[in-house]
Formats: sequence, C-alpha cells, structure tokens
Amino acid sequence: MAVLLVNSASFAQQPHTITGNISVHKNFYSKILNNSRDLLVYLPPGYNANKKQRYDVFYMHDGQNLFDGATSFIPGQEWHADETAQQLINENKIEPLIIVGIYNKGKDRANEYTPAEDQKYKVGGKADLYGRMLVEELKPFIDHNYRTLHDPDHTGLGGSSLGGIVSLYVGLKYPKTFGRLAVISPSVWFADYQIVKFVEALPAQPKARIWLDIGTKEGRDAKEAAETVASTERLNEALIKKGWKPAKDLNYFEAEGAEHSERAWAARLPQVLLYLYGRKS
Repeated sequence: MAVLLVNSASFAQQPHTITGNISVHKNFYSKILNNSRDLLVYLPPGYNANKKQRYDVFYMHDGQNLFDGATSFIPGQEWHADETAQQLINENKIEPLIIVGIYNKGKDRANEYTPAEDQKYKVGGKADLYGRMLVEELKPFIDHNYRTLHDPDHTGLGGSSLGGIVSLYVGLKYPKTFGRLAVISPSVWFADYQIVKFVEALPAQPKARIWLDIGTKEGRDAKEAAETVASTERLNEALIKKGWKPAKDLNYFEAEGAEHSERAWAARLPQVLLYLYGRKS
C-alpha cells in the first residue's frame, strides 16, 4: 500500500492545516467490512531520528476531523490533534505517541459506530464488525508498518459522539488490545441507552483507564442539554458500579458551556491526552 509522507510545508499554497509529520494511507481496505477508508498517522517529533524507539498509539475515529481543517466535516473546524500532541510532547508533558486517524464512512458512520440498531432512526448495529476491523486488520497493519508498543497498556482508542460510544464498546470488548479509552461527548441515548446496558451486563470489570466527558450545552435547548448531561452521568455511575474508581482509572469531566462540536473537543483534547498519556513524573 502506497504511503504519502506529508509535512506542513507541503500545503503552502493550499488551505490545509497539517502540522508535523503525518503519513497518509489512501483506501485502506477491510475484508471484514468490505469497504475502504483513508488513514492518517501522526508521528511524534524525533520518530525518524531514533530507529530503535517504540511508541504508544492512540487510535481515533472521524480521522478527517482531527488534523486538517480542509477535510473536516465542518470546514475549518478540526481537533488540532497534531498541534496539541506536538506541543505536549515537546514540553515533555506526555509520552511521545503515534496518533492514527481513522476516516469514517460518511453515511455508514452511524452503523459502524454503534453496537445496536436505534429503533427510532432505523440505523446502527455494525460496531462488532467495525471492532473486528480495528483489531484484526487495522492494528496489525499499523504495528507492522510503524514502531509501536503493541500491548494494551500502550494502546488507546478514542472518539466523540457516536465515536465515543464505539470507543467504549470496542475498548471494553477487547481489553487485551485497548487499555486507554477516550469517551468524549458520547451519544448515550442511542438505541435506548444500549451502551449503559452493555456496561451493566459486563461479567467483570475489564482493565482500562477511561476518560469520560460531556459539555453542559450539548443540546438544542436547555432541557435537552440537561438530559444529555444526565445520560452521561448515568453512564459514569454504571462504570463506577462495575468497579472503576474515580481519580484512579476513571475521570469524569463536565465542560461548562461546551457544545457538541469539534471546537469544543479540540479545547479539551489536551486534558484527554494528559490523563491518558501524561508522563508519570
């Protein structure tokens, strides 16, 4: 598979916002899902200089929204994941890490990011297949092509909205693969709170360090925003009852005044990375 190495200078004449060293893998094909998607791989400073060092990996959904305002769902609104990681690594605040941005499939996004069908919207239910793609196809590809640390203690999974749902679901289903989970603004309501019921039904607590958050203005009005916060609190309580301990392996955060947007998620991504990959010193 061809790899295009992209540096920020490459886009001097175009309205792209790439920072640092990012590899682009076009049309990564999945036999399990029978479709293709692009992958963006952010490499930390010094990756090419030290050929022996291996790195933590953070797999993130909605890859087109992470690094480049020109490809994001809302033009110009991106997570600034490259700039944020670059700064925190250079300041020695987080472990140097590789970030894999996994493009979503547009109209099939809601299907792939959810474990069950939502009866109201008649969509959803392919998360098991999507999870198999991540574990059986994508991760082996990344581990083969990059100097990664393979074990779950050094492998994270994260996303927002439905991407938050699939991060928690797949992460807890495959605890021997993913040990660090970022569950950002999860759509807990989807399929009648299926993700809460999934956590409640777990036979035991899988080992995983979890960041869970929500903004206090994620809704069309104050009532809906309050319901969104309450649903996330319900998920947090389910995790605690299952064995996760606040301030130890679970961090729940309510972002005051934050809406459901890339801009809001970009603002708290530094906190997410510090919690999941912060240097212990």
